[in-house]
Amino acid sequence: MSDKTVTRADLCEAVYERVGLSRTESADLVETVLSTIADAVVEEHLVKLSSFGSFIVRSKGERVGRNPKTGEEVPIAPRKVLVFKPSNVLKQAINDGSSD
Repeated sequence: MSDKTVTRADLCEAVYERVGLSRTESADLVETVLSTIADAVVEEHLVKLSSFGSFIVRSKGERVGRNPKTGEEVPIAPRKVLVFKPSNVLKQAINDGSSD
């Protein structure tokens, strides 16, 4: 597993190198795409990116959890979680690129 983290700066640099926009325009483009995705997810829309995957907001109900140290039961409040489901194309690319 790689220790490399891809950052916004890395994405901006990739757009700059591949598309040919200026660095400022590349940064603006990346920010616009990420904020559009974030806004859609906050509004609980399904975000599907072809050949990449889907971002889905799921609601989790209230449940009882346990403190692992003390064993005490603790109620866990209902909440919403963001789930990413990779596409079959992305899964295949990951599996073809692995060195198992």
